[in-house]
Amino acid sequence: MRDAAPPLFEMNSFLVRGFVLALFGALTVLFGRALGLDLDQVALLGVTLGAVIGLVPDRRLTHRLIGFAVGFALAWIGYAVRAAILPDTPTGRAVAVFGVLVVMVVLLAPTFGRIPLWSALVGAAAMVGAYEQTYADAPSLFTTDSPTAATTVLLACAMGVLGATLLGDPASRHADADADGEVAEPTRQTTGAHA
Repeated sequence: MRDAAPPLFEMNSFLVRGFVLALFGALTVLFGRALGLDLDQVALLGVTLGAVIGLVPDRRLTHRLIGFAVGFALAWIGYAVRAAILPDTPTGRAVAVFGVLVVMVVLLAPTFGRIPLWSALVGAAAMVGAYEQTYADAPSLFTTDSPTAATTVLLACAMGVLGATLLGDPASRHADADADGEVAEPTRQTTGAHA
């Protein structure tokens, strides 16, 4: 049976990670100002979504980051298709959403879950959250506005990932256990197998 970490240790770890993440959120805004980037609008969105990628104990961090990049790129391409050929109507938007999600699933299916679908969805959400309102205001400015939105939210997401993993990737021990074929605790109790 796996030794459980003391509750006080878990609480301290939670508090320290939370504080570091909050600090990185504030630094994102300050760095944005220093670099002349308008990160104020996307700091909380980007840092929190980046933290999700960094904290969720599912697969290795590199796999989660690849999934994020796939979803982000597909959402960006979806906007390009909307701006170039789809009508700005509910039907046009529905086709874009359907296309992005279908292509995402088709691209990730051959990885058999190695690259998690949820991380691609988080990537798509980052692009949509940062750019949807700007796109709705001026679809014709896609080529100039979308790179700005993408750059700023990616920087904020990177700060979130960095802040979440600064003290070590919390998912690494779970990924190592999965790679070693370790049986999860509930399965052990059900089957009666012992370590």
